[in-house]
Amino acid sequence: MNRSRIAPYLYILPLLLLLAFVFGYPLVRIFEFSFKQVRGINGPWVGWANYKLVLGQDLFWDSALHNLFLLIAVPVMVGWSLLISILLYERIRGWKLYRVILFVPYILAIPIIAAVMKKVFQFSGPVNEVLRWIGLDFLALDWIGSSDVALWTVMLLIIWRESALGIILFLARLLSLDESLIEAARLEGANWWQRARYVLIPQMKTVIEFYVVISVITMLSSVFSYVYIMGGGRGGPGTSTMVIELYIFSALVKISLPGIASAVSVLLFLISLLLIVPLFAVRRQAYREEVE
Repeated sequence: MNRSRIAPYLYILPLLLLLAFVFGYPLVRIFEFSFKQVRGINGPWVGWANYKLVLGQDLFWDSALHNLFLLIAVPVMVGWSLLISILLYERIRGWKLYRVILFVPYILAIPIIAAVMKKVFQFSGPVNEVLRWIGLDFLALDWIGSSDVALWTVMLLIIWRESALGIILFLARLLSLDESLIEAARLEGANWWQRARYVLIPQMKTVIEFYVVISVITMLSSVFSYVYIMGGGRGGPGTSTMVIELYIFSALVKISLPGIASAVSVLLFLISLLLIVPLFAVRRQAYREEVE
């Protein structure tokens, strides 16, 4: 490798070293702590004891399954975001107002939204009042207090807020496209669905894949605020909304078991890799096929 090829890497080397320290050091320390005494960071080395304890608990597996269950929301978020962004791109009547309304949820803090929605979906809340008013009393459920539907309610809230990011990303991509392609499709008689399927969506593959990865990461490791507030800080009712993040929080803060919390953090990291790496592999293969 000649100097001209090495030079760019030398320019970014300081930043890479900084990133390695900022992100790499905590990961190494967490991995180290996961093998130490259950109580106290500076305790003796206990090997795989923390992992055995965690993997032997039903609560951990329930939490992991709840995170995986939330992945159902990802295709819903992608489809909804695509639909709305394309409608906004087509300049439907009132599209500017709709754009502002749809973006608002992503601007607001998650704890605020979760607290408001907890009131809205409680048994005596506005949602059930409307259902009773229109004669659908049988649909008036205890959306937050019932273990059968609590996680579904949390998922609905996540879809509502996190889809706003997808709409922003997709609309930004659409606005950067060459409008002559759309005009040509219109002149050839293509309807709305044909323009979306054959012209718009194929040119959005990269941003869609990016949003899928971000959404998967969100469902695995960024839903703490939702479940903490909606589930009363305990993953309730019962353990129906307990997720891995809340499990880590409970182990570290509530019962002071940093070794356990670190072990679960490592397991969450590995689960995330198992789900995300294949996505990149599929994308890489698709890219090779496109090039060939």
